[in-house]
Amino acid sequence: MPWIAHAQTRPRRIGVLHNANAQIASPSMDAFREGLRAHGWIEGQNISIDYRWADGDMDRELGLARELVKLPVELVVTAGPQAVRAVRQAGSAVPVVAAIMPDPVAEGFAESLAHPGGNITGLTNLFENLTPKQLQILKETMPRATRVALLSDPDLGAGVQANTEAAARMLGINAIVFQIREAKDLEGALSAAKAQGVDAVHVLPSPFFDRYRRRIAELAAAARLPTISESSLYVRDGGLMSYGPSFPDMWRAAASYVDRILKGARPADLPIEQPAKFELVINLRTARAIGLSIPQAVLLRADALIE
Repeated sequence: MPWIAHAQTRPRRIGVLHNANAQIASPSMDAFREGLRAHGWIEGQNISIDYRWADGDMDRELGLARELVKLPVELVVTAGPQAVRAVRQAGSAVPVVAAIMPDPVAEGFAESLAHPGGNITGLTNLFENLTPKQLQILKETMPRATRVALLSDPDLGAGVQANTEAAARMLGINAIVFQIREAKDLEGALSAAKAQGVDAVHVLPSPFFDRYRRRIAELAAAARLPTISESSLYVRDGGLMSYGPSFPDMWRAAASYVDRILKGARPADLPIEQPAKFELVINLRTARAIGLSIPQAVLLRADALIE
């Protein structure tokens, strides 16, 4: 019998730069690996994934991005504007798939959604359009609300905050902005918001706030203040409401970009997509605890109610 040589192919190597830690990111990472498997990529078999966790410290992202580029990896999957900028600064030629990012044109990441034109592609949830909708839902839930605290991360730029403030003025709401730079600032901000007579708290999108979402929920509950944010994870941790895309679904969709790039596609030619589905999630247990009655019209629109 003749010898038959079986070619051994080396697994393709990609990097993941995540702004949280492995525990917090677990649902998104599970969805991402599920998306890869759907395209035939099995971690540990034909694809190798190097993970780097910033654990909420954005100052670490550039160093972590440089580690991935130096390995080297064929592309980096990440989320958030700081992480995208970090990878671009670490290695301008490395393809970047953003599972979640704000307006990529405004951020300078792409020439347009249809034709990115550079080495960055992926998915955008256009927070600039999303936060005004969140504020509208909050107003429908609390028609008499006139003062709302905005928790804002100054590192994310002024676009989202400015759009939210403009929406507040149209709704007859006085938006009081609290810029949060460190975790220790949260307690003071919520105390000051309560003292200034705000009716609710609007948590603007930020990986930093994601890390401390349980603490935000605890402080808001203690002050008997309703909250709204973009992620249902806030609601499951005790926040009142969320309206936004499913982040695990966006990470799952990011796997299709990885598949196409590994098969030879250029990021410049892959249109940047927007989520097709947005979810309204309400925590009824939190509503009862703070003495808030949710209007029936809002309840009927909810995709999920947490008892």
